[in-house]
Amino acid sequence: MLWSSILAATLGVAFGGGNTDPRVTIAIDSSRHELTITSGPFVLPNMPPMEDHAMMDLGMSHDTPVQSFEWPVDGWFRGFRVDLTDAEGHPVPRHVMHHLIMVNFSRRQLLYSAAERLMGAGTETDGEISVPKTIGVPMKPGMRLGMYVAWHNDTGKDLPAVFLKLTMLWTPRNQNPPPVNALPIYMDVNLTVGGSNTFDVPPGHSIKSHEFTLPVGGRLLGVGGHMHDYGSRVRLEDAETGKVLTQVVAERSPDGKLVKVSRKLFGVSGSGLKLKAGHRYRVVGEYDNPTGELRVKGAMAHMVGLFVPDDMKKWPAIDPGDPTYRRDLASLQVRGGTAGSMPGMQHGQMGSGHEHQ
Repeated sequence: MLWSSILAATLGVAFGGGNTDPRVTIAIDSSRHELTITSGPFVLPNMPPMEDHAMMDLGMSHDTPVQSFEWPVDGWFRGFRVDLTDAEGHPVPRHVMHHLIMVNFSRRQLLYSAAERLMGAGTETDGEISVPKTIGVPMKPGMRLGMYVAWHNDTGKDLPAVFLKLTMLWTPRNQNPPPVNALPIYMDVNLTVGGSNTFDVPPGHSIKSHEFTLPVGGRLLGVGGHMHDYGSRVRLEDAETGKVLTQVVAERSPDGKLVKVSRKLFGVSGSGLKLKAGHRYRVVGEYDNPTGELRVKGAMAHMVGLFVPDDMKKWPAIDPGDPTYRRDLASLQVRGGTAGSMPGMQHGQMGSGHEHQ
């Protein structure tokens, strides 16, 4: 969904023991309002099958460094799709990309002193993820972005050259009326910025939760979520009343393995779910572990969505000297330094995926 003028940046990021450094090229199609980011080639040796998500944190993945570039157009980001090909342009099995995360270093997250995670995609993200042209994430030329991928090639053979093509949909600045400004919001039950957000899952039913307050009120237009095997649901509650405001539910196989997580739209063209500044809310993850064993660091649970703030001027600004923010940047800088995934924040925004940050 995108392309015409080429903006290319060669990045020296050796990966996977190959002799060719992956590079990033950006192509803009102004008539279709599409932006294409192509990255590769990636050299993906075959690896053993991954029994569960926790193996990503035990070195059972190929992890790329962050590849940096600038957003080139003035407008609103509103959707994406991901395609994988080999050097001849033939499709590569989608599941070899465990997760993809895009970071916006030019804007802070709402709840956490960390760089915005603009979007995320995982093995359960299928097809095009988009919202109507009436809403979008505001973007300016020159915003500093970064993209990283965790691969898990269990196809039974080495893949010597894999290319990732990320198609991003955007709405131009001259659209009339302009889209409503909607920004990513991320709510994790066990977040440590710059550290790991995985947690243990005991046998049977269990929950883990985290409370927060919003620095600015607004409307939640829609949500998705991410869990690991044996997860059942993630819900958002009013912590002051206990009322469940919304939830996303896991679809599981008969043995409890995760298939996908539902999404919820409150009214992309309507008022959305109203959240108040200074009010206490709680995000809760539920698991049902039938194995009879403690699953050490085997779980994650978060909810992501698009949030329309009542006042954009009250959105928290980046504080470069904040120790938490500096930890986030440091964790991103060391990604891809070893054969396995580096620990860190998990987060996907528009779309949702396995986002080990």
